[in-house]
Formats: sequence, C-alpha cells, structure tokens
Amino acid sequence: MPALVRILFKIWMASVVDWRIDLIKAYPNLFHPRGAGLEKARGYPVCGGGWRDLLNSACAKVESAITEGESFKVLQIKERLGTLRFYWRGGNLSTEAEAKIVEAIALAEARSSVTCEQCGEEGRPYRAGRVLITRCTVHAKGQPVELTPGLENAHIAPRIVDGQFRGISCCGYDRATDTFIDLLPDALGIEVGSGRSSSTCEAGYGC
Repeated sequence: MPALVRILFKIWMASVVDWRIDLIKAYPNLFHPRGAGLEKARGYPVCGGGWRDLLNSACAKVESAITEGESFKVLQIKERLGTLRFYWRGGNLSTEAEAKIVEAIALAEARSSVTCEQCGEEGRPYRAGRVLITRCTVHAKGQPVELTPGLENAHIAPRIVDGQFRGISCCGYDRATDTFIDLLPDALGIEVGSGRSSSTCEAGYGC
C-alpha cells in the first residue's frame, strides 16, 4: 500500500472509530472508567490519533508490569509543546514494577517527539506560529524547529539498573528500535577527564 494511501486510511479510521474509547475499554485496570460517557473519563487522551499505537504499547507494558496487590491509575494524557504527557498514580508498586512503568511511559513520550500526531508516521517538531507540533512532511505546518546537531532526539530518561530506578540519564531515542541510547559526552558538552566522563546523570544532578 502506497505511503500516502496508508496515511489517509489511518486518518479515516480515526474519524470513524474513537480510538480513545477503545483504549480505555482495552485497559480498564489502568483507566478505571465508571459507567457510560467514556469520553469524559479521567485519562481520556487529548491528542491526535497518530499517537494511538505508542499509547497502546505503553499501556500494554504498564499492565504487564502490575501484579496482584498493586494498582495503577491514569490521571491525564495530553499533548503539550508538541509531545505526549502521561500523568499517573501508582499504589503499592514494587520497585521493579515502578521501574518498568517509568521506562514504558518515558519511551512513549520520547517516541511522540518523532511521530506525527496526525498519522503516526515518522515526524519532527515544527513551529506553527506560537505553537509547537510534531508532524510528518505530509501534515507539516509552519517551519521546522532547528535542533542542535547530535541532540536531535535527546531526552531526560529514567536510568534503570537491574530492574530498579536509579535516577535519570541524558539519552538519545532510537525510533527504529524504540529504545534509549547513551549520548557521547562530547554531544552533551561534558569534557572527558573532568571527573564526569559519562552522559549519565544521577537524580539530583543537572545535565
């Protein structure tokens, strides 16, 4: 299927079926909907259909991380400054479960920064007037945001060691593998030999 036809098909499907309600129905233990009117449920995603797949992936990872006696509640999902924001609250989470949840949501938010909010194809940030958006070339509006070479996909990401949250790291995001990758110290302006030759930043330190 040609790329343009595939994009138009995704948009048409999103207009016929409210994927947000489908997401809430698929993960009731995360959204905890009450009665009818799911479009008014707390956590109802306020973002474009292009981010449907990354949200579904994040919710699947979160659900698989939770065990008996643990709880999770979506508080809010929205677009802000061109990227995804996913707010949540956990209850009685083990250290391992919390680490998995933090990483899953961080990956979804990072992926949104390189995924067109309209169609789900690979995208980049644009500035349309005073608004930042993430779009592919087909749905682009405004002008591309100029990014620092080497830091195009840089993110502050959770540092997970042996299944436990160990602070934050300045990482790059690889869309092809949906993983965080270490950034070289030079890209972050860190001088090797200064005592901090790694791109990793512990919680409480700036990058």
